[in-house]
Amino acid sequence: MRGKFRVSLLIILVLSLAVAGCGHSGYDGDDSGLNGSITIAGSTSVQPFSEVLAEEFMAQYPGVKINVQGGGSSQGLEATRTGVAQIGASSRELKPEEKSFHEYLIARDGIVVIVNPANPVEDLTLEEVRLIFSGQIDNWKEIGGPDHEIILVSRESGSGTRDGFESLAMNKEPVSDKALIANSTGAIRTIVAGDRYAIGYVSLAVLDSSVKPLRVEGVAPTADNIRNGKYAISRPFIYVTREEPTGLVRSFIDFVLSDQGQSILTREGAVRVRP
Repeated sequence: MRGKFRVSLLIILVLSLAVAGCGHSGYDGDDSGLNGSITIAGSTSVQPFSEVLAEEFMAQYPGVKINVQGGGSSQGLEATRTGVAQIGASSRELKPEEKSFHEYLIARDGIVVIVNPANPVEDLTLEEVRLIFSGQIDNWKEIGGPDHEIILVSRESGSGTRDGFESLAMNKEPVSDKALIANSTGAIRTIVAGDRYAIGYVSLAVLDSSVKPLRVEGVAPTADNIRNGKYAISRPFIYVTREEPTGLVRSFIDFVLSDQGQSILTREGAVRVRP
């Protein structure tokens, strides 16, 4: 019996060592020993989402410090390349010369063209959107609306939403300097809701019944159409790392891609990319 007891102890010890040596695959909410600090730098459009994700993660793991910085997508990629940041945030597709990064699609964002609910216009082509916001189409009657001047409403220069809109919808052509300038997408929504001749653009997150979203190229700006790429004015939210992530960086990215992280992104107005 004593010999069998020794054998049993040996088997238990071997199994215990094997389990202790196994890491977990993906975020499972059981990283209680996490500590250290990382920096996320890049897109100003991704920045507010990263800040909320970081706050939630740090609340769960008090030994962790996550520093979130803006600066733009290209600057974030450069900061990651040089090791200044451990995670770069981009709100555009990576260029061929940037494909050496490890890339993680964390969400998608849609920019919605809105008008007043009293406006009869329902659908625009991308070309019409560009011509309207560049000031080349300046009367609603040219696109099936009333005979009245179009009132443009835009974000300020430097806004991530404006940068995304000019890149995706305007072919990088600037919005006309005749546009009224609002300091938030919520402010654009308020102005358009109060002016039947106004047109603006907002993130999907702030869309409500006070304004009417327009179809673009016949496609409605829904979460499903943004997720599957059918809606033209949409963009990816991407995290990149210089090397295969490990430790705290790996755990944070796993958290962002987990159901909890994706639910946070959805709550904040992004379109989740994981079921």
